[in-house]
Amino acid sequence: MSSEWPRFSVSQLQAEQKLLVEDGNHGEYRPRPDEFQDRGVSFIRAADMSDGRILFNSAQCINELARSRIRKGIGLPGDVLLSHKGTVGKVAYAQAGCPDFVCSPQTTFWRVMDEKTLDRSFLFAYLQSAEFKAQLASRKGETDMADYVSLTAQRQLLVPVPSICIQRAIGMVFSLLNNRITLLRETNATLEAIAQALFKSWFVDFDPVRPKAEGRQTEGMDAATAALFPDSFEESELGLVPKGWRVKPIGDAVDCLGGGTPDTKEPSYWEPAEHCWTTPKDLSGLQSPVLLRTERRLSTLGLAKVSSGLLPAGTLLLSSRAPIGYLAIAQMPVAVNQGYIAIPPGGELSPLYMLFWCRQNMEGIKGRANGSTFMEISKKAFRPIPALVPTVEVLDAFANIADPLFNRLIENERQAQSLTQLRDTLLPRLISGQLRLPEAESLLENAL
Repeated sequence: MSSEWPRFSVSQLQAEQKLLVEDGNHGEYRPRPDEFQDRGVSFIRAADMSDGRILFNSAQCINELARSRIRKGIGLPGDVLLSHKGTVGKVAYAQAGCPDFVCSPQTTFWRVMDEKTLDRSFLFAYLQSAEFKAQLASRKGETDMADYVSLTAQRQLLVPVPSICIQRAIGMVFSLLNNRITLLRETNATLEAIAQALFKSWFVDFDPVRPKAEGRQTEGMDAATAALFPDSFEESELGLVPKGWRVKPIGDAVDCLGGGTPDTKEPSYWEPAEHCWTTPKDLSGLQSPVLLRTERRLSTLGLAKVSSGLLPAGTLLLSSRAPIGYLAIAQMPVAVNQGYIAIPPGGELSPLYMLFWCRQNMEGIKGRANGSTFMEISKKAFRPIPALVPTVEVLDAFANIADPLFNRLIENERQAQSLTQLRDTLLPRLISGQLRLPEAESLLENAL
């Protein structure tokens, strides 16, 4: 049982050279703005850690001169990273073959030094457990500044050290689930990129039209689809566009709806909790642009207080403030609060088309926002934005390709969320000893 496992402080494990915990506090030295560049050594902040992974693609990089001045917090593959300042408690694993990186002052690496005593996957799992999070929570408010768990405090934390066989078994269960979740999310990123690239090719760069306008054959496209595109351009308020395609205010091509928040002090608006109701917070942590559940629900009485009512499944949600730009397509009927512009199915342009249109035009959308407390784009400001409306035949051809990609993405995200829930259910029970390994392995086998 977990209660019988010996527990050691980090400082004890460090003294015995079993574990090394070191942060990215580089003393008086901080990389200067001119030492950051597009390529180089990744400088990992809390924002570069998500869902157990280090986001190397979006992390800032420092040049070799800056790297040469750093003596602490130099990461290695196999390190478990922990955010300890500002945002406390994010955990990520540095996979084998990862790029060179250093920890920022916000992050700490936990490095196994003796693999006969500690298993890396077990350590990665433990740092995400409720038991460890409770330890962090008890220490992060010890200063008057933002949440912060100092290196000294981290070295006072306790780590359970069961037999290496038990560690490896728990680590294996956790790693199998994590790897499957990661694969699903990576597949979704690829599917999304394919659909976005197709949208840009057809509706921004007009790739199928240009060769026809120049008297050449359209390559990489079947003849039937190529025949749907015109062979010339014409002037419009958006510049040259394919002949026969129309430009109109986006509000004339789709419905743009807002929502509201019933009185939160009136229990009858919230109980019984019957209808999904969303705020942009529900979109903030999404890995894919798919909304499968909401944090809160309304009663039927509460729903009557939302002017747009219950919007159908398939509605595109665009957060219109704090911040502007979260996007997701709801997979169930949902009511929205006032922080959205909601675009339901049924317009000339489908919600999926509009998802990619919003992505492509986000800079212009944000440019129409205003506000003194926080920036917001109102429906009144959004509706006049000029949009290109292709022919129905071309839109149908796009849907025939993009819809199956997005349906696969939806199913992958359902699986990923289900496996994430299983992982987060199994882990505390394994760590606490409430669940035996054979039972966990059986549940894992069924899930995979």
